[in-house]
Amino acid sequence: HVQLVESGGGSVQAGGSLRLSCAASVLPDSSNCMGWFRQAPGKEREGVATISLGGGVTYYSDSVKGRFSISRDLAKNTLYLQMTNLQPEDSAVYYCAADTCPLGAAQVVGGNYKYWGQGTQVTVS
Repeated sequence: HVQLVESGGGSVQAGGSLRLSCAASVLPDSSNCMGWFRQAPGKEREGVATISLGGGVTYYSDSVKGRFSISRDLAKNTLYLQMTNLQPEDSAVYYCAADTCPLGAAQVVGGNYKYWGQGTQVTVS
């Protein structure tokens, strides 16, 4: 049973940094990919970043490119999102997601995933 649990959210001032984590109880398949999404109040869910199984392929939305970095630790079954130079418009609930993927591939930002975490709140003031 795939279960994703996000952590690391919180409140930070503009220009600050946070690192989100997403711990997976088990991954959907030996070949999988993962991603981060966010949803602000009154807005549609937005893809933020995606990553392939080995981390060699990553994609970012234009709004976070150069500020956010996605990575994963396969030994720990954990996905990360390092966020720097945070701005108020980055405030949202952040979700991680996972699905099977062709080996070495990553989904496009905002792609469809089968498994989702419950979200963690990030507030930037």
